[in-house]
Amino acid sequence: MDRRIQKTRTAIFAAFDKLIQKNAYAKISVQDIIDEANIGRSTFYEHFETKDELLRQKCTDLFEHIFSPHGTERTHDFSSATTFGQKIPHILYHLLDDKKVVKGILSSESGEIFLQYFRSYLIETIGKEKLSVQDVPEEFLQNHIAGSFIEMVRWWVNRDFKDSPENLSRYFLNVLS
Repeated sequence: MDRRIQKTRTAIFAAFDKLIQKNAYAKISVQDIIDEANIGRSTFYEHFETKDELLRQKCTDLFEHIFSPHGTERTHDFSSATTFGQKIPHILYHLLDDKKVVKGILSSESGEIFLQYFRSYLIETIGKEKLSVQDVPEEFLQNHIAGSFIEMVRWWVNRDFKDSPENLSRYFLNVLS
């Protein structure tokens, strides 16, 4: 990606991140994002058709990085994680690293959009595990585990991220076993 394009996208994402920490998603306008990013309206629309498209791309970028098998991390290294159980702390560290943004997104109506994308990535990752429980369809099991994980994350966010990713991962895996 061209350096100027990347710089502009970074400014737009940073503006959105700052605004979502202070305001409900519905109260943030494209004009607010434009003002915060210090860009023109046409520049915003060259990158995103709508504010919803910006949120979708934010989620996609975040989840593609979290669920990627490679990558450099600011606070942790889970490059050798191969199973879903090993990846759980990695996922949680990413949410913790961006906790103000995650809390802002989840505390407004944008949370459902975020959680839809999150659920899709979780189900895809869980699907690679070849998990099975007698007399339980695989699709049901994947959906159940993803739903439980999402509810755990909501619980964690509501508790202001009080538990460490390692402890939360242990809780989750203990409940599954």
